[in-house]
Amino acid sequence: MDLQEGTLVSSTPAAPLHLAVALDGTGWHPASWREPVARPGELFTARYWADLVAEAERGLLDFVTIEDGLGPQSSHFLDPDERTDQVRGRLDAVLIASRIAPLTSHIGLVPTVIATHTEPFHISKAIATLDYVSSGRAGLRVQISARPTEAAHFGRRTIERIDAYDSPSAKGLVTELFDEAADYVEVVRRLWDSWEDDAEIRDAATGRFIDRDKLHYIDFEGRHFSVKGPSITPRPPQGQPLVTALAHQSEPYRLVARQADVGYVTPHDTDQARAITAEIRAEQDAAGRAEEPLHVFADLVVFLDDDPGAAVARRERLDAVAGEPYTSDARIFTGTPAQLADLLQEFQAAGLSGFRLRPAVAGHDLPAVTRGLVPELQRRGAFRRAYEAGTLRGLLGLPRPANRYAATATAV
Repeated sequence: MDLQEGTLVSSTPAAPLHLAVALDGTGWHPASWREPVARPGELFTARYWADLVAEAERGLLDFVTIEDGLGPQSSHFLDPDERTDQVRGRLDAVLIASRIAPLTSHIGLVPTVIATHTEPFHISKAIATLDYVSSGRAGLRVQISARPTEAAHFGRRTIERIDAYDSPSAKGLVTELFDEAADYVEVVRRLWDSWEDDAEIRDAATGRFIDRDKLHYIDFEGRHFSVKGPSITPRPPQGQPLVTALAHQSEPYRLVARQADVGYVTPHDTDQARAITAEIRAEQDAAGRAEEPLHVFADLVVFLDDDPGAAVARRERLDAVAGEPYTSDARIFTGTPAQLADLLQEFQAAGLSGFRLRPAVAGHDLPAVTRGLVPELQRRGAFRRAYEAGTLRGLLGLPRPANRYAATATAV
């Protein structure tokens, strides 16, 4: 899926592109840790992650996402493996983001959260705290887990192994997990709203710290959760931090349409991009959210070099080290920053508003994005030359939502 020759679609796109990068260990290629620039010995240090996010911020990117999971990485989709030649082990994504937040000023921080085995009350508090620590630059990427081994870590539920994805039982399980994730996000969002913006009085003279009438029970009762509220953390600076999700098919498309501010999708050509975007917009309309802004980003794995032959050779060398060709759910781009700029503008014309790039080797391909791709897009008038907002919602052109409970209280 290489782009060997690019054709500039438009030098004046309808709107500037939005760009994010997905950070996962030393990079998305399983042999990336063996590259000289990889720094595997520092992978579990704060400085390693601080350096990556600082590079992304130098490139004026909208946000970074940080991968996470509840079991060791595996070369198998649902089962653990016994490999010792690939990176295994992670730091907690929310804690990484909280550590990095004071070291950055503008870029959004979006850690991954596994909804299947964590409590929405805890996550609402953690992401609200991240929003305070970052002064309004927090978000989350909600993800499900269908791995039986991860369910066994918690002992609260049993998840049967999926053998055939087209079987009725597998479809039923996946639908159930995504419905649960939608309820999960709804609880998180209600908890963020359970404090009105002016609930804190902090008046030492009168001895009133809060106005108790401006804290609200959410009283959520659903199939998956029963949560009374209110939160113990005041409403975040953004009101509602960013909610994002990766989607490959109809069930996650519905999750994106019902609950997300940004959906990541994996089209391999412009026709797929148009079809996926149309399906998400239809689901958004069915969910009663047609008037709400919703960004659709395409994910791409990137191997970037100034010479297209060098990018191809590097990918082939990494594949040889790994012992097999690298494959991905997303399109794999191998080429130059200018060729990638052509592709992004072509995809933008198919209805996408942004892109989440997955650097094949973080130490190589992330700087190639910030120092190669970004200047190329700037030359085309397709990307910002300075940060124009102080919050992540502001960077994405998303308004600060009204508090649902404040509106109810005013109406009463």
